[in-house]
Amino acid sequence: MKNDQMSASLPVGILLALAGGFMDAYSYMARGHVFANAQTGNILLFAVAVSEGRPGDSLRYLLPVVSFAVGIALTAAIRTRFGRMSRLHWRQLALAAEILILFGVSFFPAGQHLIANSLTSLACGIQVQAFRKIEGNGIATTMCIGNLRAGVQALHEYRTARDREELRRSGLYFGVILFFALGAVLGNLLVCRYGLSAIRWDCLLLLLPLLMMLSKPDESKEENK
Repeated sequence: MKNDQMSASLPVGILLALAGGFMDAYSYMARGHVFANAQTGNILLFAVAVSEGRPGDSLRYLLPVVSFAVGIALTAAIRTRFGRMSRLHWRQLALAAEILILFGVSFFPAGQHLIANSLTSLACGIQVQAFRKIEGNGIATTMCIGNLRAGVQALHEYRTARDREELRRSGLYFGVILFFALGAVLGNLLVCRYGLSAIRWDCLLLLLPLLMMLSKPDESKEENK
């Protein structure tokens, strides 16, 4: 079943996937090879640093993981506190907070990568918690492994039952993965050109879905799922 909310629409999902890939490319390429979204990778690198007796590096990978979790908790709190607002949808507030956080990241110099990466992961945690569906399907816009699993499963269901809806769902999952990758390409290119301030372009990407959500009068009146 499709969700009529603009926040769960395909155009918004595509823009969020682009932004998600951008954030990972930015944190990895511009901020010392730390992942913004891929916390599995950060946990692995943290464990390796611990095993090799590198406490400084272990902290560099651990704090983004903690910040990501804080972002999830913060978003849950935003939903609890503002979920019944009549003028705005709580997801609009969450996305606005994400944009402000990322814009602030652009002002941290090279010597403050740890803070910048932690804030970027905080923003990613907000996005992954606030936007979990596209057209009624559970889809993440900040990571790919779950989408890959679901896309392959849907493709298998199509081959088994010849259900064209499963084929469409598979295309949706793989499409989001594609746009995530394109966002990473864009992020890397802009990092090469603009350096640490490149994340401001990601803020512009995220501003587009925010404006789309604000332009739909019924967005704040929909069920706050």
